[in-house]
Amino acid sequence: MALGDNVASAPEWRLRAEVDGDRSARARAVILGLVLLYLFLFLTSLGSGASDTSFWSVFSGWLGGGADSLPLRDRVVIWDIRLPRVVLGSLIGASLAVSGAVMQGLFRNPLADPGIVGVGSGAGLGAITVIVLGNTVLAPVIGIFGIYALPLAAFFGGVVSTLLLYRVATRRGQTSIATMLLAGIALGALAGALSGILVYLADDQELRDLTFWGLGSLAGASWAKIWASGPIILAALAAAPFLARGLDAMVLGEATANHLGVRVQRVKNCAVLTVAAATGASVAVAGGIGFVGIVVPHLLRLTIGPEHRYLLPASALLGACLLLLADAASRMVVAPAELPIGIVTATLGAPFFLWILLRQRGLLDL
Repeated sequence: MALGDNVASAPEWRLRAEVDGDRSARARAVILGLVLLYLFLFLTSLGSGASDTSFWSVFSGWLGGGADSLPLRDRVVIWDIRLPRVVLGSLIGASLAVSGAVMQGLFRNPLADPGIVGVGSGAGLGAITVIVLGNTVLAPVIGIFGIYALPLAAFFGGVVSTLLLYRVATRRGQTSIATMLLAGIALGALAGALSGILVYLADDQELRDLTFWGLGSLAGASWAKIWASGPIILAALAAAPFLARGLDAMVLGEATANHLGVRVQRVKNCAVLTVAAATGASVAVAGGIGFVGIVVPHLLRLTIGPEHRYLLPASALLGACLLLLADAASRMVVAPAELPIGIVTATLGAPFFLWILLRQRGLLDL
């Protein structure tokens, strides 16, 4: 009987291997396409803006006579205004999308998002605290850390919320995903309430700052902000691929993953810390930018499948591309003014989120 089963299942295994091979080839092709798309958007974003300075004219001038031959205005526009904005947007888009992919793999739910465990709310509370109390109670702290006070406070808020989450969800060395989800919702609500109290105490100028920060923006991009948040984001992006095998195994359930030799608890710890670092650092320098973490991984999962060894790098590339496109749209829609980038991502992401919900409930056959 066993021999008969093996003979009967052989075509099935060959078919499965062919399907896996086709899916891997498609994933590699998609990643290559995303690399080319990102390079195109990177150069296009660097060459467009309110100023008439063209990246190509600066580049050709630099090749012809060196950087010193360029007008000071062109050098300032390219190197001090546009390039920091493009680099920061790429880092934030990649970090939010990878964080979403990790959260969806960890919770085995395509609707999971970094905000679901309260990391975003904690980071937001840290930033709001600095904005509202920076001129009074926290003035000595602001004097010490200067422009780094806001990103540090947001990152600290994200880390504290993560530690509280773990304290609540971990018992006898084991972390419950379901408890983590519920605790994340509760901590997010608590952080929202404390933020509401600070908003109530804010004056008119602080309310204006809070409003623009909450909507998300890359307008304040600078090399200082990149140096403050970039190393944290890059470390989180570098750590994410090491989670791929564990996340793939956890799709089958924690018990099965344990039988496959995956150290489930270690994967959970690393996944949450990676998301906390990437999300906290991103929120710190750009404010609240929603839906990137939901839309990008889900769209790629429909295209290249659920394997995280492909899903994670593809998410980083598509997240960076999406944020560069959203940033370009935010500068063009109401030019010469600028629309907060969070409004653009929400406008694009909310309909897609509703489409996911309707499709999951079988109300939309697309």
